[in-house]
Amino acid sequence: MSTAYDVSERARRFIPAATELQGRVIAITGAGTGIGRAVARAAAAHGAQVILIGRNVRQLEQVHAEIGQQQPGSVQIAPLDLERALARDYDQLAEAVQSAYGRLDGLLHNAAMLGALAPIEHYDVPTWYRVMHVNVTAAFALTQVLLPALRQSADASIIFTSSTAGRRGYAFWGAYAVSKFAIEGLSQVLAEELRDSTLVRVNVLNPGRCRTRLRRQAYPSEDLATLPEPESLVNPYLWLLGPASRGFSGLSLDAQESYLPAPPG
Repeated sequence: MSTAYDVSERARRFIPAATELQGRVIAITGAGTGIGRAVARAAAAHGAQVILIGRNVRQLEQVHAEIGQQQPGSVQIAPLDLERALARDYDQLAEAVQSAYGRLDGLLHNAAMLGALAPIEHYDVPTWYRVMHVNVTAAFALTQVLLPALRQSADASIIFTSSTAGRRGYAFWGAYAVSKFAIEGLSQVLAEELRDSTLVRVNVLNPGRCRTRLRRQAYPSEDLATLPEPESLVNPYLWLLGPASRGFSGLSLDAQESYLPAPPG
């Protein structure tokens, strides 16, 4: 039986073919910057139709233009503010996906809010609600409305984004850490529910240290030169989104070797 350590290593060493995601329809939240932007560009470059989901329309339009220059007609924008969206906004997005494509082959939950780094004793309650809503409740709601489209796929993949802070409790990481623990649990529950009745697989991926806006918020004095660029981490995402990861579900994986647990023995 393959362990999460073995599968993480396989994902990290994966070299996608030029047409690895040919014909697949993939939706990505937080697609305007960072890892979301990098994965969107890579997915389109490998043949996917990409749906860019995010709240900053200007950023989404920039990514749309970047992809459109290289792969015309392979990208669409779906503005959605995960903090403020109402039920009808989710329903409209799901209806648009169904109308345009008839199915969804991949869903990457990449968007996240850091919130405050503070002790639980003094943590601001409204901030706690906002972080938990964006990082957990919105991911649940979006997955729920898109599941009918995912069920229409012959080989669908859902990826939730985790964090090292979501596997071991670290002081002062507050709602962000708790939300990532919740994401790990949500992924496991959903994977079990879908395992025997659908062709939808569900996994968690921890990107690790990376040169992103959220990382700068958490570590403002960190030397950016010591952090990998998002583009260097896309292959594990492509592995999970494509046919190479068929049969793997319910796993919590790591995109960087330094974040892997020690191997057995």
